[in-house]
Amino acid sequence: MSYTLCKKVRDLEPYEPITGSYRIRLDANESFFSMPAEVRDEIKNIIDNLAFNRYPDPVATKAIKAFAEYYGVDPDNVTATNGSDEVLYLLASAMLQRGSNVVTVSPDFSMYDFYSFLSENQVFTYKKNEHLEIVIDDLISFVKEKKADMVIFSNPCNPTGRGIFADDARKLVRECSDCLVVLDEAYMDFWDQSILTEAAGYDNLIVLKTASKAVGSAALRLGFAVCNKTITNALRAVKSPYNVNTLSQEIGACIYSHKDMLIKNRDAIIKNTKALYEEILKLKQNYRLPFDIYEPCANFVFVKTDIAKDIFEYLLADGIAVRYFGSASALRITTGSEEENAELMKSLEKYVIEKYLAGNR
Repeated sequence: MSYTLCKKVRDLEPYEPITGSYRIRLDANESFFSMPAEVRDEIKNIIDNLAFNRYPDPVATKAIKAFAEYYGVDPDNVTATNGSDEVLYLLASAMLQRGSNVVTVSPDFSMYDFYSFLSENQVFTYKKNEHLEIVIDDLISFVKEKKADMVIFSNPCNPTGRGIFADDARKLVRECSDCLVVLDEAYMDFWDQSILTEAAGYDNLIVLKTASKAVGSAALRLGFAVCNKTITNALRAVKSPYNVNTLSQEIGACIYSHKDMLIKNRDAIIKNTKALYEEILKLKQNYRLPFDIYEPCANFVFVKTDIAKDIFEYLLADGIAVRYFGSASALRITTGSEEENAELMKSLEKYVIEKYLAGNR
């Protein structure tokens, strides 16, 4: 009798982001800024002096200290992880018992459901309203009705770019006091409704952050969880002993220490996102396009349209990658540099004239 995979994983398909070479990449919500020459020189020096034969610092002390100083939190309340994915898996598998009730929201980041599924938890999905908004009182009622052990969602949301206000987040944490509330603030650098600095004051709150977005360091796979000391101790106990490699720790500490650069880059990304949103809105109005465009508080613009697939394929053929959500018939377009956004809009308008309008005459 031959070995067969267990039923849980037998039919799973690997996560497959867009691969290949494209002249403009606006599909993964990355920063369009690379590191300036002076920071690259510091990184080169780090590499030259790295003890490759030694294990990493198990606590990632330097990276946590730099992160904590940048965001104004206590480093004792921070856990460093191998990207946010590691902590998402730990939350579903180690911080909950098998069969626990988990509430997610939809639409949202698919990996919350995936890791809960892998951990054999019961997942209940709260559906956002027709405006893709969370009605906080409805969510609170849903969490209580399902007797949730954990509720988790991104704020601002990936992929919609919408978010809940800080007061609503606080209300959720307070009124669902017997439930672990996990707020993924991966995109909160682009908005002003964070409760990150308050996380340690709650018994049931974890706020997640990443270096992959506003910090412009997706290559490092460096994430952080901020919470009270009790939960922090538990997270540090269940994570792998040397979970964040030394190179990511050292480079992360270096990059977070350049606060002025990070703030300048963040502000430029916010400015470009707003401009991109207004340009797409103008395109819709000028050509009466069937677009639902959602004003973002992240670094991307979310567009629902019946012609999403056609646009996605046209842009890809023109060397421009954006993210296509087939189930929602929607596009998530990351903001690029001013030049990249101009090229995107040029290609979009070309599609409208050559394909959409021509096909509707």
